[in-house]
Amino acid sequence: MASAHEPHRVSAADFIRGFANWRLQSARNPVVVTHHGKDAHVLISLDEYRRLGPSADGGSGAADRLQQSLAPLVESLRDAIILIDREWRIAAINPAACDMVEVACADLIGQPLSRALPSVDGSLLAHYIVRLLDHRERFSGEVPDLIRPRQWTQVDLVPLPVGGALMLRDITAAIDGMRSADADRVLLDAIDADGSVGHARLSLREAVEDANAALTTMVGVDRAAITRVRFSALLPLSHRAAFAEGLETVFRTGQPICIASQLITRDGSAIDVRVSIAELRGRYASDGALVLVTRPSA
Repeated sequence: MASAHEPHRVSAADFIRGFANWRLQSARNPVVVTHHGKDAHVLISLDEYRRLGPSADGGSGAADRLQQSLAPLVESLRDAIILIDREWRIAAINPAACDMVEVACADLIGQPLSRALPSVDGSLLAHYIVRLLDHRERFSGEVPDLIRPRQWTQVDLVPLPVGGALMLRDITAAIDGMRSADADRVLLDAIDADGSVGHARLSLREAVEDANAALTTMVGVDRAAITRVRFSALLPLSHRAAFAEGLETVFRTGQPICIASQLITRDGSAIDVRVSIAELRGRYASDGALVLVTRPSA
């Protein structure tokens, strides 16, 4: 008896007499038909035949399988995808795009693109869509207010035989993050221009990673001298515990604090300062802390 992975072998005469049985057997394992003791033909199931690849069907089967594979892939993508024909009608749209424009997919098929993106008519993006459909010209850019006010969308235009594809991604959070980072950088530049406020960036282990000129001037050393030094080492012994406790509180609660303290200068004297501590929060965890140092008003 043939094993589960071995083909059945049968002579041509026995195959003809028991065709119904061998047809059923071929659904599980290939059936090899012999002629004068030599393998001559193989009977396999239709599904197995279709899995043989381009050689079995001239390549059309492979193309069909590719299309069948692409469809669920596009459906599962987090990016919104809208396929349009040369008349600007929506030929296909994935669920992410329907969610983005807040319209049911069934209501958009065959509709003008403006049904999904009302602001596209007369916009600069419309010019690029014309070039996409007429000249197969690609485009990639950040477009504001395409779907709703104050929303930024990354748009990629890709030529297709049917017309073209619009791939959309909401990048509002990323744009806002860059604006916030720019504002923080400008704020530090303004603080440095004032010259009376020292600041340092600390690691989670309290080591100084960067410090501005105002802080190094207060201490009386250059930046390299305090880089990678624990910030509490710049304070008198009597103030180190309070600073360490304050830093731990900031990391534990996420709330900034301000404490009265002192800095030790290069000549060994101590100057009164106010130290403000705020956590630097990364995407997933704390990245350390920012310390501002100011002299108290007289």
